[in-house]
Amino acid sequence: MARTYDFMLGGGHNFAVDRAVGVQIERAMPGLREAARVNRAFLGRAVRFMVDRGIRQFLDVGSGIPTVANVHEVAQARDPECRVVYVDRDPVAVAHSELMLTGNDHAAVVQADMRDPEKILESPQVRGLLDLDEPVGVLMLLMLHWIPDESDPLDLVGRYRAAMADGSFLAITHVTGDHQGDNLSEATDVIKESRSPDQVTLRTHAQVTELFTGFEIVEPGLVGCGEWRPAGPADISDTSDMNMLVYAGIGGKKSAGHR
Repeated sequence: MARTYDFMLGGGHNFAVDRAVGVQIERAMPGLREAARVNRAFLGRAVRFMVDRGIRQFLDVGSGIPTVANVHEVAQARDPECRVVYVDRDPVAVAHSELMLTGNDHAAVVQADMRDPEKILESPQVRGLLDLDEPVGVLMLLMLHWIPDESDPLDLVGRYRAAMADGSFLAITHVTGDHQGDNLSEATDVIKESRSPDQVTLRTHAQVTELFTGFEIVEPGLVGCGEWRPAGPADISDTSDMNMLVYAGIGGKKSAGHR
């Protein structure tokens, strides 16, 4: 699905089978490329928000195949000393990330599954670049809907939260069916029929909000991706459904004594 997302964004690091799935999904749900673009625009706003609040190190979990405005590019444009570790299990995504990061001493990539946070957090790349005793910005964009309920996504996020210092931030985007019709079901059926190991679990506003347990969600709260502090027309889709297909939010980690 990382390669299909790359295709949706207009990237060139995908195979014919990925493009075929992407075309089928978009036939079932026209405008899906707009939703992918809006999600990508949120990434930039989220990173800039965190940098402006003092974050200088980032962990991008499920980073996918590099495209325009990657986390390190956005963060280092604000402050060249920002440090970034990308995480993805797809070997194609990791290989392209390694090429992109050649010569950048402030960024690295780990090949790992997001469901193994201990492996990620103990990796040489994370231990070498990030100081988890200091605030960190963690991004889980379009990732947690791939974690089914039986795999306990709330516990998974909690394992990351436990390693994050007070003052850290977590950004999440998550597909929802709250504002969609049958076309979303048709799109998820295409993914099922593709035999991809990744399958979508749609969650409601309340369920996605619960994933921020232990964090204080910053204004404007958990909203449609295109509605989270848009800076201009490029951050919003002309199709309202595509602005609301994905929920977006950022939470700040509460201190242990916070009530």
